[in-house]
Formats: sequence, C-alpha cells, structure tokens
Amino acid sequence: MVLFLHGVGLRAEAWAEQLDHFAQTCRVIAPDMPGHGASVPLGHSANLEDYVDLIARAFNEPAVVVGHSMGAMIAVNLAVRYPEKVAGIGALNAIFKRSEAAKAAVQARAAALDGEQIVDPTATLKRWFDDLESAPALACRDWLTAVSPAGYKAAYTVFANEDGPSNAGLGGLKMPSLFMTGALEPNSTPAMSEAMAKLAPRGRAVVLPGAAHMMPMTHPRCVNSELARLMEECSP
Repeated sequence: MVLFLHGVGLRAEAWAEQLDHFAQTCRVIAPDMPGHGASVPLGHSANLEDYVDLIARAFNEPAVVVGHSMGAMIAVNLAVRYPEKVAGIGALNAIFKRSEAAKAAVQARAAALDGEQIVDPTATLKRWFDDLESAPALACRDWLTAVSPAGYKAAYTVFANEDGPSNAGLGGLKMPSLFMTGALEPNSTPAMSEAMAKLAPRGRAVVLPGAAHMMPMTHPRCVNSELARLMEECSP
C-alpha cells in the first residue's frame, strides 16, 4: 500500500499523476488533510502529533508513506513514532532546520492568518510557479481559494512552527527513506534534503533539476520514477 499526504492548502487531487500511475500496480490512498477538501478541521490548538495520530489511525497494514511539504513533515514523524506502520518514506520538498530568516518569514505569514477570510493565493503561487497560468498553478489557485480558512490557519500554523525532524529521529529510521526536492526550491532546499538523507541510515537524496515546490504536479514522470525506485527498495 502507498499512502500519499498532501501539503497545506491543497487536497488529495494534487497527487493525481501519482495516483493514476501507481494504482495500476498497488493499492493507493490519498486522504484530504484535516480542514482541506472534504475533511473537517482539527482545531486551532492542534499540533503536529495530532495530525500524525489521526493518519496513523486510518490504516493498519505497513505502507510506503509519501508526503509533500507539510505532508512530508507528517510522513517522517509518522515513521519515527509508528515505525511498524511505515515500510518506507518519500519526503518530497520537506523542511529541515530553517534559517532564522526563513523561520521568521513563514511564522509571519502564519500570524497574519485570521482563520476567517480566504487569503489571496497569488503570493504563494509566485513562490511555487514561474507560470501562473499553467494547469498546475490554476489547479492550486482553485484549491487555495476553496480551502477552509480555519483549516488552513491551523495547518499552516503547525507547519510554520515546526522545524523538521530531529537528528535523533532521522537516525532511528530503519526503513528506506527518500528525501527529494527541486533544485529551484527556495524554502525546502536541496541542502535540507541532503542533510536529512545523510542522517537517515537508509536515506537517499534526490535533487530534481528545473523543479521547484510543486514538483509532484510539474515533474510527475521524474517524481514517479524515484518513487518507483523507493518501492523497489521497500520490497521484501
């Protein structure tokens, strides 16, 4: 089984290219994060562990867990806390030990959210895409303007105040672990993925040329190829 976890403001459909591809050979699951899509919010006081515990209760068989952005944060924490449920990890565009400037910027964006009004997504989309009229960018605009403001604030606040897995947590991972990001990614940087891969005993880093934050949508063939390799590494 492969479990796909999307990032803040998006929804399960962000994994469309991966779901279509891997559903041909295995069971795939892609839930909406709490407060996103058809899922109800957890509440403004939720922390990362609340999101992880909710996901952990949703499946019983060992899975390859693939997360993007905050979904990657959840995936790695899930593997640390529930290793019996995780056969492998695909952490795409994951953050790890932000710089002080990056930390201040993301926390300021979180603090500006009121949880009641939909935020204009243009600034976010400019961080994610060069072409705001591309199909992936337009889809993300639709999702960002349809998401529950309360659910978005709750999730983004958790994302902004977390700094990625601990060194000890990464060092305790026993399963194959892929840390992949785009070469043009300014926030979940290549250096972050490389650092996490070095700490994980079975870690592997991949930096995708020409890609930025939304590489599962913009570069699906390359992402799917690396995920297929990860699944082979997880096979008995």
